[in-house]
Amino acid sequence: MLCSLAFGYVGDRWNRKYIMCAGISFWSIMILCSSFIPNDYFLPLLLIKGLIGAGEASFSTIAPSIIADLFVADQRSRMLAIFYFVVPVGCGLGYIVGSKVTSAAGGDWHWAFRVTPGMGLLAVLLMVFFLKEPPRGATNKKKKIYLPSANSWMSDVKKLFRNPSFMFSTLGVTAVTFVVSAIGLWCPSFLGRARNILYEKEPCQTAVCAIDDSLIFGAITVFSGILGVVAGVEISKRYKKVNPRADPIVCACGMLMSAPFLFLALIFGNISLGATYVFIFIAGTLLALNWAIVTTILLHVVPTTRRATAQSMQITVSNLLGVAGSPCLIGLVSPFYILIFIWHTV
Repeated sequence: MLCSLAFGYVGDRWNRKYIMCAGISFWSIMILCSSFIPNDYFLPLLLIKGLIGAGEASFSTIAPSIIADLFVADQRSRMLAIFYFVVPVGCGLGYIVGSKVTSAAGGDWHWAFRVTPGMGLLAVLLMVFFLKEPPRGATNKKKKIYLPSANSWMSDVKKLFRNPSFMFSTLGVTAVTFVVSAIGLWCPSFLGRARNILYEKEPCQTAVCAIDDSLIFGAITVFSGILGVVAGVEISKRYKKVNPRADPIVCACGMLMSAPFLFLALIFGNISLGATYVFIFIAGTLLALNWAIVTTILLHVVPTTRRATAQSMQITVSNLLGVAGSPCLIGLVSPFYILIFIWHTV
């Protein structure tokens, strides 16, 4: 979260390709290091996980601005859709591969973290040999682009704060990440507990639980993410022909329509596991409508020379209020909910 601000600054001024290569290399090395930490050393694991986030910030902050400089109009939206549907795909594959590797290793979670570094190395090699650094504003043929070196970082930030479209879209994506982060962390546990209740199984007492449910949830995340991202871009593109404000309207509708399906997933957790999976899939698809469109909004309302900074601010706010807050909040609230449930039952 904090490093994204720094990468936003340098991403608007330095060679973005080299920054991303260095960031992914560092990211992969830290993930590999985390796989060698013994079970009893929580604080070192926490520290390395934080450093993994520092490497991740380099890529997630800068990559959209490169795509914006490589493609224009509808082609840009489609390329962003491809870029953002691999986010839920990668997340889902993480659940699937991680659960399978952990199971094959006899429950040793360390081995799950030894898969990603190889993929990171492949990503770096692909960027080194195939990605060309485009000039900033290369697709803005009719506008003269002023490099931001003359502007201070605070000057860029003040101008972004005075941009209402950027600020409201940032608050919107923060709300989405609040929900998605909570689902990503707690949903496998919820499904495992629902399975125990429905099939009267004993609660899991081992170090690693809900492997099967993580596998199923990963598959749901993959397919709902692909469907949602592609559908969001196509719906917005067609609706924009009759309403120029199509992008934020599609985002808002997807977010609002997902709420009742998430509620139904919770209600059906102790009634039908199959229905719960269906409702989670529908809610995930509706939430995924946002991913590519939100970045499209940012690219439209923020000047070329300020896009990496804008992306970094959006990541910082959504991580602070969404990613970091929601899993912790639900973890704190759930014991009180259980006590209330027991009291009502008695």
